Amino acid sequence: MKIVCIGRNYQAHAEELNHQIPPEPLFFMKPDTALLPQRNPFFYPDFSNDIHYETELVLKIGLKGRHIAEKFARKYYDEISVGIDFTARDLQQKCIEEGNPWEIAKAFDFSAPVGNFKKIDALQNANDIRFGLKINGEWKQQGKSSDMIFDFNRIIAHVSKYVTLRPGDLIFTGTPSGVGNIHIDDHLELFLEDEKVCAFNVK
Repeated sequence: MKIVCIGRNYQAHAEELNHQIPPEPLFFMKPDTALLPQRNPFFYPDFSNDIHYETELVLKIGLKGRHIAEKFARKYYDEISVGIDFTARDLQQKCIEEGNPWEIAKAFDFSAPVGNFKKIDALQNANDIRFGLKINGEWKQQGKSSDMIFDFNRIIAHVSKYVTLRPGDLIFTGTPSGVGNIHIDDHLELFLEDEKVCAFNVK
């Protein structure tokens, strides 16, 4: 399986990082080794002093497809969860300044915690899905799918023009505003609607 991540998909987040709004979905990838096993802590890596959380809705692909038309994209996913795209912001900034790829800042081991998946059709409002992150009991990020620049179907159609999607692949759909630092001993909780789908500590 692979992890596809969409960048700059919420206007407020693009603005907080001084990025331009893209004309079409931007995406990058993380390897499967980026997944954080359930009930495991996240160990703060020694190569960075500035790890940021980016909370995102995560789709799970259910059917194999490539060159998927947007009008048929909904057939290719039916499960959703919430995850974090951990980013080594200091390494990312250095890569940007030097014109280098960002993989060391985005694709490192355990940089993609993901919660339990739920059927989209079972959610109270599948057209405006709420999600969020609490750290040490305090809300740090909250978002809703209706605020995305590119919706799920547009994302599926665009990514599948370039990369074949297979069952089990995950798509991180972008983060709203409010990204920030994590610290050792923090306790993180991810919420889909009003249900907690993941919790772990930073060590």
